[in-house]
Amino acid sequence: MKKIFLVEDDLSLGQSLFDRLGQDFQVQWEKSFTSAIKQLSEIKKCDLAILDVGLPDGNGFELAKKIREVSALPFLFLTAQADAESRLTGYQLGAEEFIPKPFHLKELLLRLNHVLQAHSTVNTLQVGDLQINFEELVIKGPGAEVQLIPDSEMRVLKILIRQAPQVVDRDLIMNEVWGAESELSHRSIDNIIVKLRTYLKTESHRIKTVRGRGYQWLAERNL
Repeated sequence: MKKIFLVEDDLSLGQSLFDRLGQDFQVQWEKSFTSAIKQLSEIKKCDLAILDVGLPDGNGFELAKKIREVSALPFLFLTAQADAESRLTGYQLGAEEFIPKPFHLKELLLRLNHVLQAHSTVNTLQVGDLQINFEELVIKGPGAEVQLIPDSEMRVLKILIRQAPQVVDRDLIMNEVWGAESELSHRSIDNIIVKLRTYLKTESHRIKTVRGRGYQWLAERNL
């Protein structure tokens, strides 16, 4: 079951969202900026975040920045601050949607599911003559099969594919795979990228290095 990270300080609205979303998703509801920050470690277990902007002890925009430091999690804003400047700020931070209050619950569910579908990773992905199987954690090719390490190689590959065609920052990969407190260096990521390119063989060009920034997965439409 997909998990939603909900940040909403209005108790009445928050309860309504918790109850309705809870029919289809697992929901973690935080009622303040402070409590949300304390639970950032749970972000990696979630599939999407819904953020209010005006919080009693902080700002949803700042929270989005904190989330982006540790995860590539897609997020949307649900807020009464719907002026043009606020919407622009939200989208510049990487929001998938900016939904003004008051809103229609059915519209929220439609937009939420659209975002989840756009960011979902299928069980298998055909890449040239290769097939990436995310359940079996293998890359299969003509007469050969490579088993990926689930907690490093597969996770890095999933992040790149999930975020395509966006360039994924090395720090974001570090934080999402090993955590913000990890003492590993960017060299660890670079070594995994070298291995992934080796596994992808003739499709190694799919992982593009963007100097000074990070890596980008190139799908067919990007080539």
